[in-house]
Amino acid sequence: MKRRAIIVGVIIVAAVVGVFIPGRHNNTQRSGTVSETAKDLYYCPMHPNFTSDKPGNCGICGMTLVKRESVRTLGQETAQNNPAMVYISPEKQQLIGVKKGKVQKRNLAGQILTVGRVAYDPALFVAQEEYLQAVRFNGTLQGGDSNYRDEQSGQLINAVMRKLSLLGMSEEEISALRKEGKPQQNLYLPGKSDRDIWVYANIYEYEAGLVKAGGSIEVGATAYPGQSFKGTIVSVAPVLDATTRSLKVRALVENTENKLKPEMFVNAKINYGLGEKLAVPEEAVMHAGTRDIVFVAGANGHFESRVVKLGHKAEGYYEVLGGLAENEEVVTSGNFLIDSESELNAVLNKSAEPNK
Repeated sequence: MKRRAIIVGVIIVAAVVGVFIPGRHNNTQRSGTVSETAKDLYYCPMHPNFTSDKPGNCGICGMTLVKRESVRTLGQETAQNNPAMVYISPEKQQLIGVKKGKVQKRNLAGQILTVGRVAYDPALFVAQEEYLQAVRFNGTLQGGDSNYRDEQSGQLINAVMRKLSLLGMSEEEISALRKEGKPQQNLYLPGKSDRDIWVYANIYEYEAGLVKAGGSIEVGATAYPGQSFKGTIVSVAPVLDATTRSLKVRALVENTENKLKPEMFVNAKINYGLGEKLAVPEEAVMHAGTRDIVFVAGANGHFESRVVKLGHKAEGYYEVLGGLAENEEVVTSGNFLIDSESELNAVLNKSAEPNK
């Protein structure tokens, strides 16, 4: 009876093992085909290169390690496979205050704030007088070799014209001066009959492409607070001042009641227009050394970092010369935090083995 009981026990145990072991093996296979168990990874917020497969403290600074979120969702996996893309969940977007704006065509216009002075320029007045005398002298020459006479007078006129150009006058102004037949007296002594006065304003080298003849200018003097004097830009000097890296702008300004006096200092506002341009909000642009970067918002929480080529800035927008298309959405707020998330992910993805 005792031997019989032992045999029955062995049979029962064998039956139990035969039933449960195959099932266990099948379940393991099924779980492996559905999803792989993600390995936990802990990192230091201050030193992302320091990682571990278990909780603890950073070996560099002693800070408590933080568990990295598992890469589970399709969106996160897509972002992980693209180094230029980062995935931010809707909850985290709301937490860091992500805002977006569209890349659109806009009529861009802006304003340059600068300083200037009311012209007191007897040197230019004298040069104008010399030019007109040379022109008159050419007209009175008679006799002798006509070819030689024309050559000599032409050289004299050209020499004075170059002098006028260096002093800031354009070819159009010189042509108008020749037709007028008299120098501009308001360069050094405005009279009661003169409604306009010359103002010289300075613009920096990088602003040279924004200011053109015919543009509007508005000046104000501390002697007349709250009062402005409007005018028109006539020319921009062809030669840059090597010391100040600036260009002289010559403008003819309405001198109401002859209030502006020669050598007065003035504050100037120069308006400029760029026309209709593809533009991106200024807040969307991150300046990274020699590159300008924006984060383009994609579908399902994806954000792609993209290098763009920018033109002039006006009214809070940059002119887009390359890298973006019309109607694309870009991040205008929270982009620095998205950039930090992108850098952190890049560091963690490179951490193949945890520190021991």
